[in-house]
Amino acid sequence: MENIIIIGAGGFGREVKCLIEEINMSSAKKFNILGFVDDGIEKNTLVHELRVLGNIEYLESLLEKPSLVFGLGSPTLKKAIFEKLKEFNFPVLVHPKVSTNGKNIQIGRGSLICEGTIITCDVIISEFVTINLSCTIGHDAVIGMFSSLMPAVNISGEVLIEESVFIGTGAKVINQLTIGKNTIVGAGALVSKSLPNNCTAVGMPAKPIKFHD
Repeated sequence: MENIIIIGAGGFGREVKCLIEEINMSSAKKFNILGFVDDGIEKNTLVHELRVLGNIEYLESLLEKPSLVFGLGSPTLKKAIFEKLKEFNFPVLVHPKVSTNGKNIQIGRGSLICEGTIITCDVIISEFVTINLSCTIGHDAVIGMFSSLMPAVNISGEVLIEESVFIGTGAKVINQLTIGKNTIVGAGALVSKSLPNNCTAVGMPAKPIKFHD
């Protein structure tokens, strides 16, 4: 049994706990959840019957390194925390009710795929990607490191999502488009043209409304 700690004890962190428990019920590989770490919650607080063990500095102090999983949606936060914890193991976690029956699906370390998602074929999911509930990812799509797709996002075929992109709930991306790195796509948006780096885009069709570092 592999010891694992969830980074983040908020709502999504609690959902990740449930995901791991469902993996344990259906897979030969088992995880022993030691608890959460969270910089914003007091140590020893009980969250869904698990303790908050400390903050990120607590993890850095450990001599024996358990596996870790991100219970966080923010690409920026995931990337910043990973820079401090590179020596840890980050397993791939895929809910048993994810459809991955197509050929040539690559999933990088530390990525997390939640229940109800459908991944077709010839898809590359890079490291530390979060794919929330009931998303669809079409053929030949590429999703860059640290990116996060919130529930019910639809990614069409041959879409390139670059590093650290956040796509809000229910957004749709039409085929053969690119979403530039560090870009935020608002909930419910329809992306019908490629988007540049470092912008926030909303609407139907989605258009940049501001740019950021």
